[in-house]
Amino acid sequence: MEQLDVLKRELRPGAVYRRADLQLWSKAVDRHLQELVKDGTLEKLSGGLYYVPARSTFGKVPAEEHELVEAFLKDSHFLITSPNDYNALGVGTTQLYNTRFVYNHKRHGEFKLGNRTFQFVRKPNVPNKLTSEFLLVDLVNNLKRLAEDQSVVLERVKEKARTMDQERLRKMADRFGKVRTRKLFNSLLTK
Repeated sequence: MEQLDVLKRELRPGAVYRRADLQLWSKAVDRHLQELVKDGTLEKLSGGLYYVPARSTFGKVPAEEHELVEAFLKDSHFLITSPNDYNALGVGTTQLYNTRFVYNHKRHGEFKLGNRTFQFVRKPNVPNKLTSEFLLVDLVNNLKRLAEDQSVVLERVKEKARTMDQERLRKMADRFGKVRTRKLFNSLLTK
């Protein structure tokens, strides 16, 4: 059996691969990658990053965001968020943004992966999951970037903070808040 056929057999629809991952099944990986991109088996997302398109009744399905970022970073410890997530807090944010932030330990800057752009932000601490307490802290960290009236949002943040789990919110502010954010929550939260 030809190496290209072996490589094709190993690919699973919807998966994201790094070039190095595919070297396991091919001794001429660059030539095979070119052939697979040309025949539509693979899509090149960025340098060294490839996607095997999954198909639905509506056509090609884009790569799953989490798997895409995990393959790019070669790490699973990151958090993807957006300023749109703040809207669920009920503090007066209503704008829609076309920005996805990836908090991680490795990369910093804007990267285009396929047809999506991500703003990678290197942080010393990254939470394991997105919680309302983390979102509230992150909102205050990024308040100056938002299009809404900052003073109105800040007043509503103060009201919201009083209704949340005080201890969890304090921990989130201490671990993930900027200096100004930590000061704000320390002044709001009861000891």
